[in-house]
Amino acid sequence: MKKKGALLKRYFQSGVAEAGCDEAGRGCYAGPVFAAAVILPKRFSHPLLNDSKQVSEPNRNELRIIIEAKALAWSVAFVDQDEIDRINILNASFKAMHLALDGLRSPDGLAMTPGLLLIDGNRFTPYREVPHHCIIKGDSLYTSIAAASILAKTWRDEYMQRLHLEYPHYGWDSNKGYGTAVHREAIAQFGICKYHRKSFNIVPEAPGQTGPESARLPGQAAPPSEEEVLLSAPDEYGFEEDAIL
Repeated sequence: MKKKGALLKRYFQSGVAEAGCDEAGRGCYAGPVFAAAVILPKRFSHPLLNDSKQVSEPNRNELRIIIEAKALAWSVAFVDQDEIDRINILNASFKAMHLALDGLRSPDGLAMTPGLLLIDGNRFTPYREVPHHCIIKGDSLYTSIAAASILAKTWRDEYMQRLHLEYPHYGWDSNKGYGTAVHREAIAQFGICKYHRKSFNIVPEAPGQTGPESARLPGQAAPPSEEEVLLSAPDEYGFEEDAIL
């Protein structure tokens, strides 16, 4: 039986440097959204490589080391919760991808501009004059997107571990800011903190509760779904929908 890494497509187009791009943390209640861009050698493969959500944490951490060592160029960037609240999560995800692309460097520190972008998902804001393809579930189809998904996930998880030390009651060491039962219960007990995404309307208003660290937000108890966020996002960054199924 072949392992997943052997089944991933190594490239979309031969003869051009392709950068795979993916994000991590778009649906979280708290913390930044991270994105990574990775240019791999055309012959690169690894039996463990897959969409980061399908890879165990120990294997993700192992893959991170390998990808960072073997990639022709890689970069990770993030947009914090305040910027997410200002421009919305979809635009923040695009911005994080653009920042990651801006940071692409070869091992000797030279800036690299890819000739083609492979974007996980169904829409993207064009980056400079570089052509792109949006690929639904691309992180389970192409090695470069899968690699970007591993880097975005592992770097964000590490960041949330540090935030957990500051606010341990939310359980961010395990839930990484996602809306698990433990996280929701902690919000009900302690309110939200400065790292929560206030535009998500995570909790209803609680009369008599004051203070910036425990402020309760008006609105519905549940934040909008990712689909609702996508459908309602303003076209501030001129995204294009050009998905490959």
